Amino acid sequence: MAAAGGESSTQTVSDELFLNFYTEVKQIEKRDSVLTSKQQIDRLLRPGSSYFNLNPFEVLQIDPEATDDELKKRFRALSILVHPDKNQGDPERAQKAFEVVDKAYKLLLEPEQKKRAVDVVQAGKEYVEHMVKQKKKQLKKDGKSQDVEEDDPEVFKQAVYKQTMKLFAELEIKRKEREAKEMHERKRAREEEIEAAEKAKREREWQKNFEESRDGRVDSWRTFQSKGKTKEKKSRSFLKPPKVKMEQRE
Repeated sequence: MAAAGGESSTQTVSDELFLNFYTEVKQIEKRDSVLTSKQQIDRLLRPGSSYFNLNPFEVLQIDPEATDDELKKRFRALSILVHPDKNQGDPERAQKAFEVVDKAYKLLLEPEQKKRAVDVVQAGKEYVEHMVKQKKKQLKKDGKSQDVEEDDPEVFKQAVYKQTMKLFAELEIKRKEREAKEMHERKRAREEEIEAAEKAKREREWQKNFEESRDGRVDSWRTFQSKGKTKEKKSRSFLKPPKVKMEQRE
């Protein structure tokens, strides 16, 4: 069931949205050699950015093969560009954009996190390459030309971009599902722990009350027993037969 839900959620990030975003960004990049502060903020905060920004390389606009020095230089340049101090006309959006850039940079500073991100990008590329081979194989089987649109480097790059975003989105959905499950399990364990503690407390209180009342119950029983014996002695004295006088014996 969880897998089906994940697929459904992933589909909300439509291919059309990916395509529009990619096309618009590329148009801006062609028009301006360097995006302005406002354009970068718009890029980082546009609709669907919660999914687009899962790819730290796209956030920083840097290749996965970039060196650590290139990464640091790119971060400095981009962070300065979107910093709230440089965008005092729109400080709130600038702050959000800056946080996105900072998060992507810190993620890529972690070797394990960077490796995972690189693996996702590589998986996206390998998937597209596989699909292209399958297309060509089918075209050859049908006796048709094996030329496909992905032969165009830009189209191929766009296809890899879309597939990579989908993979990042799927991983994020699974992470959230796993996190929700773990939270539910922690909550259930905590509730069970509290219930066990309350049960133990009730048992201790019952035992304490029982022990405190035991002496009282014993004393009451002893009092009752002693009163019973007293009454028995008194009743026996009344039952003694009267002494017979000598005259009556004759």
